Amino acid sequence: MWRVTIMEWESGVHFVDGKVRGVLEPGRHHLWPLRSQVERVDRRPRWLVVSGQDVLTADGLSVRLSALARWKVVDPVLFLTVAESAPADLHTAVQLAVRDTITAVSLDELVSTRTGAFGGLTDAVRAATPGIGIEVDGVVIRDLMLPSELRLAMTQTMLAREAGRAALERARADAAALRSLANTAKLLEDHPALLQLRTLEVAAQPGTKVVLLAPGADAREAESD
Repeated sequence: MWRVTIMEWESGVHFVDGKVRGVLEPGRHHLWPLRSQVERVDRRPRWLVVSGQDVLTADGLSVRLSALARWKVVDPVLFLTVAESAPADLHTAVQLAVRDTITAVSLDELVSTRTGAFGGLTDAVRAATPGIGIEVDGVVIRDLMLPSELRLAMTQTMLAREAGRAALERARADAAALRSLANTAKLLEDHPALLQLRTLEVAAQPGTKVVLLAPGADAREAESD
C-alpha cells in the first residue's frame, strides 16, 4: 500500500490508469502504488502579477501600467484537466481586460480612479475564465507609469491650480475684511456712543497715551498747547 498525506491547504487529485478516480481531502490516504498517481493542488488564495504593459487611453495618450489579480482554486479536477495552464489563461485574461478597460477611459479618468479598482475589470476577467476551476476575487491596477513629458505637464497644471486657489482665498479674505470694516463704520455712524465706550476701553489699558482735544480744536492745536 502507498500512504499519501494531503495537507490542510491542499487537495489531491487521484488518477488511476490516467483517469480521475476522485479528490483526496486533507489527511492520510492508502492507495495502490502501481496504478495510482496523485497530483497536489494548492487551494490557498494567491496573487497573480501582470507586469507593465503599454496601453493607449481613449484620448490617445500612452501609459504603462501593471495589474494584480487575487485568485484561488475552487475545483482541483477542472484546474488540472480543462486548461493546459490555468494561471497562464488567467494572466492572458487580465492583460486583455486591462487593455479593453484603459482604452475606453481618458487619462484624467484613469488618474482619478487610480486609487481604487475599476469595477469592470474583475467581471471581465471572470467572464474570460469560466470552467477552469478557479475563482477570481478581484483585479486591481497596481502601478501607473506616465511618460516624463506627461508627468511634467500634470505637475505644472497642479501647481497652477493650487496657485489660483491660494489667490482666490486671499481675495476672499480681503473682501471679508473690507466688509467687516464697512459694517463697523456703519455701526459707529448709527451709534456714536459706541465710539466713546470703545475709547474708554482702550484708554483703560496700561501704557495708553490719551490726547484730549478742546471742542473745535484739531490735533495740531492740541499738540502745540
